[in-house]
Amino acid sequence: MAAVYKSTAFMGVFVFTFVTLCLFPLPVAGITRHYKFDIKLQNVARLCHAKSIVTVNGQFPGPCVMVREGNQLSVKVVNHVPNNITIHWYGSSSLKHICPIQNGQSYVYKFRIVGQRGTLFWHAHISWLRATVYGPLIILPRLGVPYPFPKPYKEVPIIFGEWFNADTEAIISQALQTGAGPNVSDAYTINGHPGPFYNCSAKDTFKLKMKPGKTYLLHLINAALNDQLFFNPYSVKNLSPFKPNLPALSNTSFIANFANKLHGLATVHSPASVPQNVDKQFLFTVGLGTSQCWQNRTCQGPNGTKFAAAVNNVSFPMPTTALLQAHFFGKSHGVYKTDFPRELKIRFDYMGTPPNNTMVNNGTELLVLPFNTNVELIMQDTSILGAESHPLHLHGYNFFVVGQGFGNFDPQKDPNNFNLIDTVERNTVGVPAGGWVVILFVADNPGVWFMHCHIDAHQSWGLKMAWIVSDGDLPNQKLNPPPMIFP
Repeated sequence: MAAVYKSTAFMGVFVFTFVTLCLFPLPVAGITRHYKFDIKLQNVARLCHAKSIVTVNGQFPGPCVMVREGNQLSVKVVNHVPNNITIHWYGSSSLKHICPIQNGQSYVYKFRIVGQRGTLFWHAHISWLRATVYGPLIILPRLGVPYPFPKPYKEVPIIFGEWFNADTEAIISQALQTGAGPNVSDAYTINGHPGPFYNCSAKDTFKLKMKPGKTYLLHLINAALNDQLFFNPYSVKNLSPFKPNLPALSNTSFIANFANKLHGLATVHSPASVPQNVDKQFLFTVGLGTSQCWQNRTCQGPNGTKFAAAVNNVSFPMPTTALLQAHFFGKSHGVYKTDFPRELKIRFDYMGTPPNNTMVNNGTELLVLPFNTNVELIMQDTSILGAESHPLHLHGYNFFVVGQGFGNFDPQKDPNNFNLIDTVERNTVGVPAGGWVVILFVADNPGVWFMHCHIDAHQSWGLKMAWIVSDGDLPNQKLNPPPMIFP
């Protein structure tokens, strides 16, 4: 059996009867895999509550995309709903963000899978639409390149999510208008199903039929909007589900101890090319704060303020002009500034008594990196409104997680324990609650790249920033112009 839950609230289980995912032939190397995504409204019922949700091809979750490293992926997205839509593809460093696809319009995402393999996913990247618009992206090794373990009998995506009885767009809109925290989900899901421990959900359980003696590879993906979830497989001798003993969500030492056991393969097929030299070092504090309520109003955040979130105390408002477009055409005036702080201007004990002033600054401020810069980024949690873990995702890049710990980062002692040999390579990393994490990456992909918290409430409050990576000298080191056909 398996379970996913937050704190003491159990989400669901899957029992071993039959459901099939990713039913198509395994992709061949060197070809283009074609998919069509019709963005459409679909009536879906969970917890005895039916509503119309935005979906891909009427599916919740969306379809599984399976490719092989070296394949080209071509996905035509046709928007049939009133909302604008974009799709963000994990594993694509060559694909820059486009303008939103409007109602009645379409766009073809086309990119080659290079230097990526394993378990990723795709999701909508506008407001909270990814609550229902998401799905697995499974990248198999190149033909002739073996798995780093015995080949499994079957591969199954297990994707965690959240179910909201209410409209998620209305939830975040109300939260931003009142300054309060958004309402939480009504259930957690496994492959779109809450499982038997919720009311009116006994038959709504993800089921997987398994053959005794066979090895199954489970591709675990957390697509939940606002929670980090535990997963625990366990065996049963009958079909009676029970609640397993899982660590509490706040058990940060358990999470850190598990994460520290992860290492890269550092093999010929999966090298760990960790930068050994650093050109630029940055210290980013990440955490929650407050912002002033509107004049003549009282907001529902702390002490009548609005909840906010920030990187280096800068809360990032989204501009009305696309950052990449403004950068490429040299029209940044009034869109963004390039004065994002390299470190917090006023330092304090990040894990100690919070400062009296919890207000954040607002600004669409970017940070410029010369091409091919070796970057060391220290991300430090703060306890201004309580320590929390923040899963930070960097667009356009993989990075190496070389160190993490609790308390305040110590620049004299902590680098002595960095792993510069076989550390893991990722595109998302959790900044531990009450702690810090250090990543290294090479800025060799020109463009404008977001970095944001993947807890959508925090992102909506402004916990994001963007890097501008300048062009290099060679033709293949320059930002390509926008596509001829724009949505």
